[in-house]
Order: sequence, then C-alpha cells, then structure tokens
Amino acid sequence: MSQALTIDSLFVNYERTAVLWDISFSIPAGTLIGIVGPNGAGKSTLLKAVLGLVKPLSGRIDLFSKPLQESRSRIAYVPQRETVDWDFPITALEVVLMGRYGRLGWFGKLRKADREAAWQALELVGMSPFADRQIGELSGGQQQRLFLARALVQNPDLFLLDEPFAGVDLATEKAIVNLLKTLRDQGKTIIVVHHDLPTVTEYFDWALLLNTRLIACGPVSEVFHKEQILAAFGKTAPLFQEATHLSAKSRVL
Repeated sequence: MSQALTIDSLFVNYERTAVLWDISFSIPAGTLIGIVGPNGAGKSTLLKAVLGLVKPLSGRIDLFSKPLQESRSRIAYVPQRETVDWDFPITALEVVLMGRYGRLGWFGKLRKADREAAWQALELVGMSPFADRQIGELSGGQQQRLFLARALVQNPDLFLLDEPFAGVDLATEKAIVNLLKTLRDQGKTIIVVHHDLPTVTEYFDWALLLNTRLIACGPVSEVFHKEQILAAFGKTAPLFQEATHLSAKSRVL
C-alpha cells in the first residue's frame, strides 16, 4: 500500500521549548485518521510542519513518497475557526474561490470552470444558499462547512483539518464526517485534529495519539486502548473518568 505521509525523526521547538520530540510514523493513502492528545500536545504544530508553516529542528517529511517541497500542492488545509478574521469583508463564494489561486497564481484570472467548481463545492457542503453572505454572518457550523468547501475546490490528495468539529452542532458534525468518509472512499487521505474521545472509533480508521512524543499510530482497533490513552493524557481524574465511560460502553476498552 502506498504511503500518503511519512515522517521520520521530526523535532520541533518553539524557542527552547520542545513541541514535537522524535516523531516517526507513516500513514497509508486512503486513510481517515484522527490526531488525539491533550491541549499543548503538538497536534496543530504537527499539521503546520506538514504544511511547511513551521521549520523543524531536524527530521524528514515525505508526501506520497516525495519530499515535502515537491508535493505541497497536493495538500489542502482547514484551519481552526479562531484563527480566521471573520470581520474581513469577503463573501462565502469568494472564500471558496481563493482555493483555486494555488493553481492560477495570485495574479491569474479566474475562469468559468473555477467558478463552477466553487459552486459545486458549496453545494456539496450545503452552503450554496449562503454564497453571497459575508463570512462573519455565518454560524459556526456554516463557517466550518465553508472552509471545507475551499479545501474541496483545490482537489487535493491530502486534507489536513484542525479541529473541524469545534463549535458546530451535531447535525453539522455528522454531515462533515459523512463527507470525509466519502472522500476517503475516493482514495483521499484525511488527517483530523480531534478532541472527542468517545467518537474516535466511530469516525476514524486510524488514530495517532500524541503528547509531544508519539504514543501510538495505527488502526483504531489496534492502538486506541486504555494504556495508550493514559500515556497520551496522563493519569488525571478527568481522563480516568473518560476511560471508565468508554469502557462501560465497550467502545474501545
């Protein structure tokens, strides 16, 4: 099976603080994987390293068996909602069209095919009725769908989503998960930063447990168990309660 992402001996520091320490793993193409870990574990930093937005101290990142620099155009990124300036005077359709500039260059002229692709992406995520709406007027769930549409219009092979379910209602969350699974079935690879432990086994094929260092990475049935969860989160009371809850439901323990 071909590998979508391979990371070898990755170290990332912010000033003198270690954020990622000796991270190595491979993810096969056509996988839907959740990155799980406590706040400050380095989950978002890992995505930014793959995007080339942060410079590692050392290590190697390969995308589809090629160096990162040669394959970055095959990635689409959905950022955390709080990192976006929602007051910016831009419509939903214009945000999605921004996803086409990677192919055209910033001074390229949008074509009819680009606009058609943007409308198709908006329709796919149920956002076409809001195409002319200023982005700050959208609900949290609509905003998340919008940036997923921007990623879709890029037609990437690898999707990176940073907490896509934060601040969205359950119906929107389920709709996004169903769309991600459809993309997975089409051969796309999707990596999602995720916080809700009880839904990991329902949503993902693979899990990557992280807390500065790699705890485990592999199929959910093989790695998402009590010992690895405790190693990732630490033996805190809230975690034991969560682990007990999961065990009672026979979801992963």
